[in-house]
Amino acid sequence: MSSNKHYLPVALLAGAVSLWASCTPKETATEAVSDSAVLETERMSISVDTLHSDFESPWGMTWLSDGRMLVTERKGEILIFKDDKFTGEKVQGLPAVHVVNQAGLLDVAAHPKHAENGWIYIAYAKNFEDSTGATTIMRFKLDGNTAVEQEDLITAGPSWKGGRHFGSRIVFDNEGHLYFSNGDKGDTPMNAQTLSNAHGKVHRINDDGSIPADNPFVDSTDAVKSIWSYGNRNPQGLYFDKANNILWETEHGPKGGDELNIIEKGKNYGWPVITYGINYNGTILAEFTEKAGMEQPIHYWVPSIATCGLTVVTSDKYPNWKGNILVGALAKQHIARVVLKDNKLVAEEKLLPGIGRVRQVAESPDGYLYAITEGTGLLVKILPAN
Repeated sequence: MSSNKHYLPVALLAGAVSLWASCTPKETATEAVSDSAVLETERMSISVDTLHSDFESPWGMTWLSDGRMLVTERKGEILIFKDDKFTGEKVQGLPAVHVVNQAGLLDVAAHPKHAENGWIYIAYAKNFEDSTGATTIMRFKLDGNTAVEQEDLITAGPSWKGGRHFGSRIVFDNEGHLYFSNGDKGDTPMNAQTLSNAHGKVHRINDDGSIPADNPFVDSTDAVKSIWSYGNRNPQGLYFDKANNILWETEHGPKGGDELNIIEKGKNYGWPVITYGINYNGTILAEFTEKAGMEQPIHYWVPSIATCGLTVVTSDKYPNWKGNILVGALAKQHIARVVLKDNKLVAEEKLLPGIGRVRQVAESPDGYLYAITEGTGLLVKILPAN
């Protein structure tokens, strides 16, 4: 473990981003949409405190009501931190996971009323005897450092060979509903348009795993009852904005076409019928970028930055960034600060370029920003320089 603090002006770390215009994948026109005046006004000097530097594929993080922080590693472990330091302890007794490529132990989230009920939730790829896996939501409590009272709440089937596009994030809304994401599994993109399977969707359940009576497809005979939205390729970012009652999502496009979406009840987000991306071999994947009955992203990236976890800055500790969306970039190895006005892009800034593959960025209960990275294996705390 290491702790190294260094002060860097964000003006030196970041630059305005040129983004592709709204065009079909066949076109090549670009349009600079970042407002440099906005970026200059909102720049902040920050310090970056490295709290841990020895992770192996970290994925999710959450804070418990007693102040401890949990960080998952995809191989199937949860590390325990206290006062920003690794305690040397890990959660014991967790289930075996299907660890293949992107599949494994993914997100972790404390129940909003954790102080009262003690529940902790994980999203993991459940391992089946035929060597397949399926995104599963489980809850448990801690007895010391041991996971007890374990309950699998829902499995997003069918189970799948391989390890592509498992999602998955967990968030809670203001009424205590749990949302989780599940990717299309890669091999069969049209899974995302098929309501009879759980792939390529955002799902909504009650905190005990039961299905809310007002879910959009509960009365559809062949539909998976937990589906909240569909047409989502591989959503690896979810955030519920409790102040504005908005569910934000980021999802990976193919080659280009990463998306930032507002997820709403029963809506179709288009994959793979519409996309701003192309096939990895450069050929056209979808003829159109828009279609009636399918939602447009709030913002998209061409080329891809490989969007992952996201948060909305609510803390007064970052006054210039308050209300901005921070998005982890895996391929481009930075944090994207997205500035919106009336849910339309005003500006975008690259924070901490080169820090590593940013898997998750989150705001702690006491209002500080944290990020975890793959490759470099870091847990960092982002502090205002003053």
